[in-house]
Formats: sequence, C-alpha cells, structure tokens
Amino acid sequence: MDRRTLLKCLSVSATGAAFSFSFPSLRAAIASKEEPHWGYEGETGPELWSDLSPDFGVCTAGQQQSPINLEGGISSELAEVQVDYQEIPLRLIHNGHTVQVNIEPGDHHIILDNKKFDLLQFHFHHPSEHTLNGFHHTMEAHFVHRNSALGELAVLAVFMKEGSENQALKPVWNFLPTEEGPEEVIEDVIVPINQILPIDRSHYRYFGSLTTPPCSETVHWVVFQQPVEISTAQAQQFARVFSWNARPTQPINRRFVLQSS
Repeated sequence: MDRRTLLKCLSVSATGAAFSFSFPSLRAAIASKEEPHWGYEGETGPELWSDLSPDFGVCTAGQQQSPINLEGGISSELAEVQVDYQEIPLRLIHNGHTVQVNIEPGDHHIILDNKKFDLLQFHFHHPSEHTLNGFHHTMEAHFVHRNSALGELAVLAVFMKEGSENQALKPVWNFLPTEEGPEEVIEDVIVPINQILPIDRSHYRYFGSLTTPPCSETVHWVVFQQPVEISTAQAQQFARVFSWNARPTQPINRRFVLQSS
C-alpha cells in the first residue's frame, strides 16, 4: 500500500472518480518535483526509503510499521469481520510496484469494530509481506479499504500458497499486465472477489502502517490465518512480472497482535 493510494482515497471521496496511481522515474521525479521514485532493491530499496524524501521519514522513525512477523498472538474473542463484496468488472493497472484491481467506490465494504470501510482496490505482493512464525507464503493479496469520516484505512491480507489453480483470480491472471501503464478496463470480464477470500475467517489483528512510502501509520490490519491456493503456474506468471515486491518485516515494538479464538 502506498502514498498514491492514500492521496487518491481523498480524491475519490471528493470526486467519486476511480483512482489509479503510477510513479515516474527518479530523473523525471526530480525534473518535475514530484514524488521520488522508490523500489524494492538497491539505492531506492526499503532500507533507504526515508532518505528519498522528507515525507518518507516515518518509514524509519515510525514505531508502528508494517508488515510484521506474526507469532505469539494473544487469543481473543474478536468479532468476525463482516464482508459485503459483489462481483466486479475488471479494471487493472500495473503501477510499477504491483498489479492492482481498482474498485468503483461505494458498492463493496467491510464492517470492522462496528465501523464501515469501503473497498477501494486490491493488489498483490510476491512473496508475502507478512510472515507467519518467520515463514513467507508464496504471495499475499491486500484488500484496501477506507473510512472517509475517520481518515483511516483497513486492509484484509490474504496469504496465497501453491496448490490448485485459483478460479476466482483466473480472470485477473488472464489479463495480467506485464509492463507499467495506465488503467485498463477489460470489457465483459467479471471477478467474483468474495471468492478470493478464505472460507475460514479466523485472523490476526493489529494496528500498523502502509507497507510502502510514505509508510503512514493509519492502518487497521486483518491478516487471515488460512491461505488460499494458487497454482504454481499462476505464481510463476506473477513472479515474471514482479520477482520481489515485498517490504521486509518491521519490529513489533510495544504493539500487541490479537488472534481470533
């Protein structure tokens, strides 16, 4: 999740328009005084994000950063996350950091702790950003939601492991973009997004941040314990586009991780 997501959340609220985001090269960013380029390795990698812009300082200074390693969760009577998703038309974008599916705002939401969060988009990381007892799953999907009144985000994180072909994701994979570019609307293609989530909704809960610059600490994280399956071919197809787009895990510090019992 990144800064453009956060900024576009505000523009969606103001205009009702769908959002997408992309990032120019470092040279173009300097020339146009736009947000500097960041990435997952080398001089623009996660360890140096805070050096790229004063706006990214919390990536290093923050005490509630994401992702984290999930272990030793406190067993709690957590209310089930209420999910209201419908089928969606396919709107895809390769933004230079992930492949993202954009959602028309207002039609899909979750209820978390009696608060409504509207679904804005979902995207993918390879390998998983969160780890479970130090273990990376093959991939991780993030369903990003916003509560406009509170100015907060909520993300449902879904681990993905190799196994059977994922039929719900097949429409996305059939049109998976291989190069950065503008949003594409794929006519007459429908994605059953509710079927992407695991059947067992047991989960971990903690408060954290965006996992990409500016690393803002405004995110309620719900990480489902049960992974969904994707085929080896599906995993390899995504890996050819993004061999690694996962931020390393961050210190938990004084936070608690709750685990639904």
